[in-house]
Amino acid sequence: MTTRILPAVGDPDAARSVTTLLSQLPDAEPGAPVGDSTQLIDTLARLAGESLDELPEVVLVHERIGPVPALELIREVSLRFPAIGVVLITADASPGLFAAAMESGARGLVTLPLSYEELVNRVQSAAQWSVGVRRHLGTGGDVFTGPGGTVVTVSGAKGGVGATVTAVQLALASQASGRTVALVDMDLQAGDIASYLDVQFRRSIVDLAAITDISPRVLSDAVFSHSSGLALLLAPGEGERGEEVSDRSARQIVSALRSRYEVVVIDCGSQLQGANAAAIEMADMALLVTTPDVIAVRGAKRTVRMWDRLQIRKAEETLTLVNRFIRNTEIQPPLIEKITGTRMANTAVPANFKELQGAVDAGRMHELDAKSTVKQALWGLAGELGIVKVPENADKRGKFKNDRGSIGRPRRRRDGDTGGRATTEEAR
Repeated sequence: MTTRILPAVGDPDAARSVTTLLSQLPDAEPGAPVGDSTQLIDTLARLAGESLDELPEVVLVHERIGPVPALELIREVSLRFPAIGVVLITADASPGLFAAAMESGARGLVTLPLSYEELVNRVQSAAQWSVGVRRHLGTGGDVFTGPGGTVVTVSGAKGGVGATVTAVQLALASQASGRTVALVDMDLQAGDIASYLDVQFRRSIVDLAAITDISPRVLSDAVFSHSSGLALLLAPGEGERGEEVSDRSARQIVSALRSRYEVVVIDCGSQLQGANAAAIEMADMALLVTTPDVIAVRGAKRTVRMWDRLQIRKAEETLTLVNRFIRNTEIQPPLIEKITGTRMANTAVPANFKELQGAVDAGRMHELDAKSTVKQALWGLAGELGIVKVPENADKRGKFKNDRGSIGRPRRRRDGDTGGRATTEEAR
């Protein structure tokens, strides 16, 4: 049997060394090395989307892989692609690291400098284990093997720009189209999703922070099933407890949610912490919400630059949404796009808070009138993001015949005037 091996090695010299040795293994088919954790996950997701049989039997993870630490990467691969045997390459052969690697889901550990005999033994052992798991899955085992659900993070350029309302409506739109959706409040100190949806629940994301192996049962115990059909994972009622959610636990939580739900929408608020930074880094789409005023646009630019400095997200990988948009405002979307360096959403949300006020005050955002222009714009944004599926009973305009707002297809934005010179210079 041919064993397909995918090495994940960031250092070019180490990659050449690993590839050379792998080419000498019997019945081995080594793939081209991937240089970082993001490329590895994307490659595996693409292969899994084609077929389980397309996945490599063995993945080798070098200890210096980045930006996600090696053990965290092993945990994510093991959770999302359980039919793959993961082997860690490390210079540390201590019992502590060995135990941590096994706890993360590794099937073996190879020490540096690489030894041919040791590499053969570990790769063959991991490959045999992988074949056994795939045989089990082929008989109908109920184990998740797909590329995972879509993760969308929603962040605010500053407080009060509408990130939470956006996150809630995106989740509702996706759920209404027939997808399974989790809505996560990762604004850990000031999260308001529970208030917007009139929820009182004693469990929160903090209850998952100290758990190293989040099983489906543990996850379901922490998630609140809302009447709208959304699965809610809420921020703690005591804001100081948000510090208990580390970036490591956030990665585990997001991975667990991704494996269980088709769409995961995460409200990250406007303050950057380790937990929501990890979520933004892992997300398939990162949405940044701003309003068309100088202060908010400055905040958006500051946020984008900070994400880039911390290697969380590149500007061109970020999608900016303009909320409370007015056609005759001086700061138009093309100008915001130029200032921030991000991509602009085709959808712009109109300034019409009066439509929202009753639903916000009552904590019934899920009952917002389908005729609301704000709701229709945000549900149209969900269609633009690709997190909804248009049902068979949708009309040509992309609306549900049995309500609940527009799921629609993205509308083209008319580029307006960029406005006065003084305001332009202030925003820059």
